[in-house]
Amino acid sequence: MRELTQAEVAESMNIARASYIAIEQGKRDISFQEAEKLSQVLGITVEELANNATPDYQKYKEMLLSFLSIVGGDGKIPKTKLAKLLYLADFAWFYENLESMSGMAYRKITYGPVPDQFFRAVDELEEEGIIDLDRKKYEGGEMTLVSLSRAGKRIKREKISKNEMSLMKDIEKKWRKKRTKDIVAFTHGQLPYSLAFQNDIISYAVITQEDQEHVY
Repeated sequence: MRELTQAEVAESMNIARASYIAIEQGKRDISFQEAEKLSQVLGITVEELANNATPDYQKYKEMLLSFLSIVGGDGKIPKTKLAKLLYLADFAWFYENLESMSGMAYRKITYGPVPDQFFRAVDELEEEGIIDLDRKKYEGGEMTLVSLSRAGKRIKREKISKNEMSLMKDIEKKWRKKRTKDIVAFTHGQLPYSLAFQNDIISYAVITQEDQEHVY
């Protein structure tokens, strides 16, 4: 899977990067022609894009920061586990409200489900000094722990509602003491991930067929 920058997505849509950023942030409407091009870039249909809403990249980043703000212990969380918490929040919100929190398109990959933009969000937040990344050797490989920086703890999260934050707290509390491989196994066992083809976008609608106790 290749990570796309805002500039690359904007170029694929034949619009300025500033215009694409405005679309991500919900400050600019998207035309049908632009939606067609964006759906091609994301690998989904226009209908799926419409059903899931235009991805709100800024809100997705606020969701990421919100999870980091409620992590227990030393405030650090494995990067992979953080990605899974974000997925559970989006799909659990869809289960209850028939819309996701962020509208992001999640892809089925080996270490997914995850939106293509997750990696860019982490990189940008680190570059901006909002989060800290602590890379450590782990079981013959490398594990990246994510935490809020001092500056990150002062960032306001204006797009997250009280009900959304309440759901995220419930999800984080359930998985706080579980290992990363446990939450990976859980998400991979859910219907949306298991029924999707490798590298395809995962359908939000399928989560409504899941047993309630298996939503998160």
